Amino acid sequence: MAEAIVRTRFAPSPTGIMHIGNLRSALYEYLIARVAGGHFILRIEDTDRERLVEGAVEAIYKTLRTCGIHHDEGPDIGGPSAPYVQSERLPIYRRYANDLVKQGDAYPCFCSIERLASLHEEQSGDDFIGYDRHCREIDPAEAAARIEKGEQYVIRQKMPLLGETSFSDAVYGTITVDNKTLEDQVLIKSDGYPTYNFANVVDDHLMGITHVVRGSEYLSSTPKYNLLYETFGWEIPVYVHLPLIVGEDGRKLSKRHGATSFDELIEAGYLPEAIINMIAFLGWSPGNTTRENFTLEELESAFTISGISKAPAVFSYKKLDWMNEQYIKNMPEDTWIAMVKEKADTLFKDQPYDAAMLARVLKERTTRLSDIPDTIAFMVETPTYARDLFKLKRAKLNAEKAADILAALIPDMEALQSWDEASIHDLLEQTIATQNRKKGEIMGAVRLALSGRTVTPGGAIELAVILGRDVSLSHMKNALDFLNETDVTSE
Repeated sequence: MAEAIVRTRFAPSPTGIMHIGNLRSALYEYLIARVAGGHFILRIEDTDRERLVEGAVEAIYKTLRTCGIHHDEGPDIGGPSAPYVQSERLPIYRRYANDLVKQGDAYPCFCSIERLASLHEEQSGDDFIGYDRHCREIDPAEAAARIEKGEQYVIRQKMPLLGETSFSDAVYGTITVDNKTLEDQVLIKSDGYPTYNFANVVDDHLMGITHVVRGSEYLSSTPKYNLLYETFGWEIPVYVHLPLIVGEDGRKLSKRHGATSFDELIEAGYLPEAIINMIAFLGWSPGNTTRENFTLEELESAFTISGISKAPAVFSYKKLDWMNEQYIKNMPEDTWIAMVKEKADTLFKDQPYDAAMLARVLKERTTRLSDIPDTIAFMVETPTYARDLFKLKRAKLNAEKAADILAALIPDMEALQSWDEASIHDLLEQTIATQNRKKGEIMGAVRLALSGRTVTPGGAIELAVILGRDVSLSHMKNALDFLNETDVTSE
């Protein structure tokens, strides 16, 4: 008999932006399918009507698309198991719930919200057992009559009162629970919508899902899923529960640690590729290698369920910074220039600048894209100078030397036929020789004049190329005027 095709699904609720934990589930589900040559399905679970957020579905599509996680079936592209939006599948859930009622494995419950609230208040601590099964033994004929009269009700599953329920998880092994701890869960709510648990089981079965991947917080509810599978006589899928994601302080990852959603990380300046790489390692390791940089394409062949750990996974922003730096350093030149221009154009506006040189000096100095505006802001400002600025002990530069260097150099730079890296380099090297000065003195004087700073991305030549002839000469003349107006001879 042929082995079943692996089918996984990502089933987000459109209740907000995509958080790191959700994205990790999507990534692992996608990789499990791709490694096995299977199918990855996108399903929108919108049964919690009160928590729906406008635009959230579009945000899900955008995030997956940006990350390169492409589904084989889904609401936007269709497929053999359509529809893929739960609110469009309500008759399906009602039919299966009614089947359970008919066979005696579920029942209508007419308890009011007030009664359930009172019940909850009466039970507390270790004594809490949830719903007291008040309507479980109502005669079916009576229940039908009450429904016919229009009385509101939900449909609950009859949980076994004795024994235990066990299930096997690919990560956590065998887990067993006492059935008496399981509440008669609601399958269909009074508004006609299914509960999360019930819709999941029905949809996963009908869509042929072979592997259910989700966070470890769902471990405790998995017995309820299994009892539904067994009641229907359906095959139980492979469960893959993922470890908790924590911050470096060991506490569950939350806003207090920093950005926790994909959109927030992008806004913070991280590349989608680096985010995906980082998330892939939140609970997974590639085995007998210390390698940490993987493209999504490489992960599609390297990922294994056996590499998933049950130990909490630490989300480190320092680690993400490092990964982002690696992706920037290895980025194709034209792609990096385009990214730099997107940030720099808004600052330089009408001021000409050399984007290629700017990208080059930033490539080895940028951790996050969001760092770029602050790093280059000084380039669009007129430098301000101070006497102490021109004192570079290591280069043996002082204000008097800087004035002499600039006075002799400015006319030569004005006379340059071509304002490019090679021409500026040759002129400065010639100046070092003709003025009989150290390289640090010449380069230091020019860089300080161009920037008004002791620390800059790039040196004198790179800055001159980035700023261009007119701006560079203007800054150098301003610096010389400043030095001439101050008492440099008192150095």
